[in-house]
Amino acid sequence: MIRFFQWLTVCASVLFLSGCGYNDIQASDEAVDAQWSEVLNQYQRRADLIPSLVATVKGYASHEESVFKDIADARARIGSVSQGQHAPENAQDMQAYQRSQQELSSALSRLLVISERYPELKADTMFTNLMVQLEGTENRIAVARHRYVLAVQEYNLQIRQFPGVILARIMGYERKQNFQPNDMAKVTTAPTVDFSTPRPVQQ
Repeated sequence: MIRFFQWLTVCASVLFLSGCGYNDIQASDEAVDAQWSEVLNQYQRRADLIPSLVATVKGYASHEESVFKDIADARARIGSVSQGQHAPENAQDMQAYQRSQQELSSALSRLLVISERYPELKADTMFTNLMVQLEGTENRIAVARHRYVLAVQEYNLQIRQFPGVILARIMGYERKQNFQPNDMAKVTTAPTVDFSTPRPVQQ
């Protein structure tokens, strides 16, 4: 008889969790983690391109030391990818991570503006190739961020609506951090990065 009641309790618990959207919340939680990992991967991809880009620009504009220093400092503040790993769980970490990426973007923009002053640099094959890679990476960043935003919105909605809100309170699920409103335009719009020499039109 005791074993029967234990079995009944287990069945009731399974039905309760299923009815409260336990599996759906778990799936959404995993989706947020996966999308955030992709955001980190793409930002790291950009960071890995920067040393080669700086080295190439230095070959033509070695006197632009202030810009090079700003980029080095901004890149150093980002640190390793692991530092942003838990940003979705903490508002301060998310803000700090966004701020460091924005600082690097600003410094990188200054570096790219320099290229306009040096036609020889824009004609450099290495520089052209790096610009193509950077353009692709910026687009990947925008796509990854957009997908992360959608994943967070779905998860946060699930834990706030009935019946998921019941399970969220019992299990301790909390809302995930998203990109800040003043940064949302960058989430849905891929920036235009095209400082390479004009490409021939294929017939």
